[in-house]
Amino acid sequence: MSQLIWLEENNFQFPAVSEALTEPDGLLTASEYLSPELVIDAYSQGIFPWYSDGQPVLWWSPDPRCILYPDKFHISRSFRRTLNSGAFDIRTDTAFKEVMLACAAPRSNKTGPDEAGTWITDTMLAVYCQLHDTGYGHSIECWHDGQLVGGMYGLVLGDIFFGESMFSTMRDASKAAMHYLCTTINPYLVDAQVYSDHLHTLGAEEIDRREFINIIKARSTFSLNIR
Repeated sequence: MSQLIWLEENNFQFPAVSEALTEPDGLLTASEYLSPELVIDAYSQGIFPWYSDGQPVLWWSPDPRCILYPDKFHISRSFRRTLNSGAFDIRTDTAFKEVMLACAAPRSNKTGPDEAGTWITDTMLAVYCQLHDTGYGHSIECWHDGQLVGGMYGLVLGDIFFGESMFSTMRDASKAAMHYLCTTINPYLVDAQVYSDHLHTLGAEEIDRREFINIIKARSTFSLNIR
């Protein structure tokens, strides 16, 4: 594929994922708009949106795909001590928008603020909140002393949790939310989209994109109870 295919407004047909660019990894197509219906259609085909303000909506389908099987979630000794301390109260779907906003907030590192949530644009926020209202979008929240200190959000199709982003303002808070997702909600798998060293330490692995899409199709008739 020599150039990016544009998704026309009157054409909701995504290109075949085999058309995705290898560099940058998995970039498939672009559009000028984003809607809840288009997002669901994309996820059902192993595609997701990821872009920044000032860009068109960019749609991606990387190969390989980073996923996490819940029974492979890694619990370190230090994290087990955190879990045993009972420091966190885990809730679901009580603060979806707040979790998204926290994920979108600039984060600090040793050299100053980074760009970590800037792809969660106002349009992205509005669309995913609509998906939450219709039962597709879900948040797993970590609370401490009545304050939201960590969490993650994503979409559910069948019994697969498509993870979007996570945040933490207290040590191990986002990891506690992931632990709850893997052990209590227990989806068939968690889609982590793109590999990172941090995800690998949690037990994530990479699988072939074709295998991932076949899993989506096979699990579409199942249902996941978010509680």
